[in-house]
Amino acid sequence: MNGIRFTPLINGVEPSWASLTVGIAGVVVTGITGIDYDDDQVVENVYGAGQQPVARGYGNITCKGVITLLRSEVEGIRAASATGRLQDIAPFDIVCSYVPVGGGQIITHKLRNCQFKKDSTSLKQGDTKNETALDLEISHIEWN
Repeated sequence: MNGIRFTPLINGVEPSWASLTVGIAGVVVTGITGIDYDDDQVVENVYGAGQQPVARGYGNITCKGVITLLRSEVEGIRAASATGRLQDIAPFDIVCSYVPVGGGQIITHKLRNCQFKKDSTSLKQGDTKNETALDLEISHIEWN
C-alpha cells in the first residue's frame, strides 16, 4: 500500500457518536447533539537562493469550535453565570472521550480555556426539540 503501514482496527470498532462522552468544566453533558473542533497552523515555505524553498516556517496555531446543545443544557450552564450571559462564564475545559464499545483504548481530546462567543436561540413551529449551536473560543487542543 504505497509504503504506508496499515494497522487494522482492534475488534473492528471505529469511534462513533455512541462512544463519545463530553464533559464541560468537569460535568458530563447529556444534552449535547453535536460538537465540532479543530486547530489550524500557518505553515509556509521559506525561500532563499533559487526558485525552490530552502526551509519551512511555522506560525500561529488557531483553534475554533462549535458545540450544539439542547435548550435545557444551555440553561443549566447559564446558571453558572452571575449575569446570565454565557459569554461571562470564566474559561473552562471541555473533555471529549471516545470510549469504545466493549472496551479498548480510550481516545481523549481536551479543549482548553474555552469560552462561549455568542448566545442565541431559534425555534419554529413543528420543532420537537430546541437545539442551539454555540461558537467557542479555544486557547489550544490537546489531541491525546
